Parts: sequence; structure tokens; C-alpha cells
Amino acid sequence: MPAKVVDASVLGAWCFREPRSSEALGMLLGSDLYAPTLLAYELTNIARKKAAAYPHDLHVFSQALATALALPIHWMEVDHVTVLHLALDVGLTTYDASYLYVAQTMGASLATFDQQLGRAARNTGT
Repeated sequence: MPAKVVDASVLGAWCFREPRSSEALGMLLGSDLYAPTLLAYELTNIARKKAAAYPHDLHVFSQALATALALPIHWMEVDHVTVLHLALDVGLTTYDASYLYVAQTMGASLATFDQQLGRAARNTGT
């Protein structure tokens, strides 16, 4: 299977059943998934925001988070100094640059709904 780096916009859309869930699933299927460890924190924060807005559905968000974190994702550490330079070079936050760093390191495509991150990936040939 081809390697693909997945970010929180795509995995969050899928696991929390957001409007682009089907599109997200299509981006994930048939790929060997990679992500910086940051992804787990971002998904947990998405679940927290949803649970704060809809406390009666905490169990739903907790289960969705557990399902996403149980996927066979290859969790990658990043070189933070390199990520800093990459973020400055391409105009991204260091959070988004972490996904781009993993994609570049793996020679993998990047699954994202984030327009700025997607543009940076295209502009760098990732």
C-alpha cells in the first residue's frame, strides 16, 4: 500500500462524522497511514471541543476518538528544529509543518482538507 500522511482535518472529519466524512474515508482507504504524534493531541482537542459544546454526547466523541487512535497509524517523531525552519520557509504554523515534514521524510502524499497546508505540500512537491 502507498504511504500517506494524514492530518487532523481528514481523520477528524472521518472519525467525528463531519460533512466530509465520506470524502475523508476515500482519502484514507488503501493507504499505509503515517502521522506525527501531534495528531493524537489534535484529535483529542477536537473531541474536547465537541464534548464541551455537546456534553450529553461525550460518550460518542470518546468512542470516535478511541476508534481513530486505534487505527494502524505509524506514529512519527519530528525533528523540531527542521520543522521550525520548514514552517518559516513555507509560511505554515509549526503544527502544520509537522505533517509536511513527515510527508517529505517519508516521500509520501499528504491527506488534508487544510487549503494552506495542501498548497504548501504542492508547492514543495510533496
